Amino acid sequence: MTISVWRHQKDQSGVLLDVGVHYADMMEYLLGEIDTVYAQTRLHEPIRHNPAAVTGESGSNPGGVYTKWQRKMPAEFEATAEDAAYATLTFKNGVVGQYIEEHAAWGQGSWLRQIHGSRGSMTLPGDRSGRLITLNIDGQETINDERLLDLVPDFHLDAVTADLFGGDRLWNYTFTQGDAKNIAIEYGEFAEAIAGNRTVEVDAYQGTRSVAVSYAILESGATGQIVQMNQMLDESINTYQREIDEGLGI
Repeated sequence: MTISVWRHQKDQSGVLLDVGVHYADMMEYLLGEIDTVYAQTRLHEPIRHNPAAVTGESGSNPGGVYTKWQRKMPAEFEATAEDAAYATLTFKNGVVGQYIEEHAAWGQGSWLRQIHGSRGSMTLPGDRSGRLITLNIDGQETINDERLLDLVPDFHLDAVTADLFGGDRLWNYTFTQGDAKNIAIEYGEFAEAIAGNRTVEVDAYQGTRSVAVSYAILESGATGQIVQMNQMLDESINTYQREIDEGLGI
């Protein structure tokens, strides 16, 4: 079980939406808006098991904050939402992306985020990890230290983030009290937006797009067709979504 029962139910979210929406936001933040999606989706493990209900311990418990509730959830239950997606994405600027989200793989796990361009590649760390960015430019040695800042002379963190992490030009950070600091950044951004000093980084439009990307993957998996993002945003395609809407009486 990944954290909770509802994350495995199609009509309550499904893990590909719950997790994927964050990665969709990050992909568009880094590479611009996605234009088309083609995907295969699977439900590999239709029966999920909750070890916390049996042993009191859980193997999927971020921050240790879910244990109390996981112990009260069923020891075994049926999953109705897909647990794996394999997608090819095209972006409006011509970038092509490969996206894999797999929550049912056995054996060794892996996590990778890379961007390849005309001169080299960049390997990016997992979110909220404090790990390093690694830049490889053809014909040059690997860069994963303060020399990264030489390539972005105009880069500066906002005042709230700089205060919390100790500087406005950072190439790394120590992950201590990370979630607390991230929430403080969100509060700071929200307060500045209320005061009229800035717009929020992820607004309603971007949030909608991120949900639409995740559902575009599921729609493509259901139909076997390439899905245009504008079809998702204007709701002209809803093969996968229709069952959810009907269940909700929408």
